[in-house]
Amino acid sequence: MPKFIFVYHGGGRPKTPEEGEKVMAAWGAWMAGIGDDLVDGGNPAGMSKTVTASGVKDNGGANPMSGYTLVNAPTMDAACAIAATCPILEGGAGTVEVAEAMEM
Repeated sequence: MPKFIFVYHGGGRPKTPEEGEKVMAAWGAWMAGIGDDLVDGGNPAGMSKTVTASGVKDNGGANPMSGYTLVNAPTMDAACAIAATCPILEGGAGTVEVAEAMEM
C-alpha cells in the first residue's frame, strides 16, 4: 500500500498546560483513529536551515514546516480524507500538505 507524508504548516504552541493537554488529546485521538495505517506519528519540527550547493542559509526564524506524519493509504484521495480530519486544521490554525512517498 502506498505511503503518504503529511507535512504540517502553521499551528502554534499551546499557551497553558491545560491547553497543551487538550491539544495532545486531540492529536492522540486522531492518530488512534488512523489505526494500523499510521506508519509514523511524526513530531513537531524545530527551526530549520536550508542547505544548498553554495552553503547553509539561516531561515531567519521562519520554518516552512511545523511537523510531519507518515500514513498508509490506498490512494491520494484516501490520504487527503485522513488529513482533512487532522487537529491542526481546527480553527484555521494550520494546513496539511500531502505527498506520496515514492517507492524506489
